[in-house]
Amino acid sequence: MRNIFKDFKIKKELERFKKFKENYIFNQKEILEQNGALFCDGICIKENENSEFIGECEKFVNVGYKLHGSLPKILSNLFPYTFYFRGYKLHSVESFFQALKFKNPKAQKEIFKLSGLDSNRIKAAQDYSWKQQGIVYFLGKPYLRNSKEYDLLIDELYVSLIQNPLFVGALKNVGDKYILHAIGETEKTETVFTRYEFEKQLNCLKEYCKLYK
Repeated sequence: MRNIFKDFKIKKELERFKKFKENYIFNQKEILEQNGALFCDGICIKENENSEFIGECEKFVNVGYKLHGSLPKILSNLFPYTFYFRGYKLHSVESFFQALKFKNPKAQKEIFKLSGLDSNRIKAAQDYSWKQQGIVYFLGKPYLRNSKEYDLLIDELYVSLIQNPLFVGALKNVGDKYILHAIGETEKTETVFTRYEFEKQLNCLKEYCKLYK
């Protein structure tokens, strides 16, 4: 059952966040390859193809559930934050993104109940190839992956997530560091949330929460 008070609170904050985001200037940090190593902002983040990415340094937090450090893990979409989105209780951001890849609303509702890791694994049961169509679904409603309507849906998702004070605390503890997601895919045709989209969203949310949360 939907909570009218929660819906109103999220709707009000969503409008404020959208205005904030419109004026937010985002400059994505480049990842450069040199002699088999990867660098970001002058720092080596991966020594070679067989080594692990670093999780955190003095300039940034590199988000990844399996990377070393606390902040890289708890800022990951796989981390088990509980929050409400359009009347549904989600157990991670990942469960939402994985559900979008299914066309069957009943299947999506089951995925909402899963943890981040389990929802990531359930993609093996997909009933629909979203990459071929360029369309994802939320409870029967189609969204063009590359559309403003989809972007607004994701804004609403993350505004719903910042109702969880633990996620807000994680964002604030990043401080002035840049939130990086080096393992993220770069093409919208290959993922429902690219590295650029992730980094812009979380860095914008970080600055927003400094002012309003």
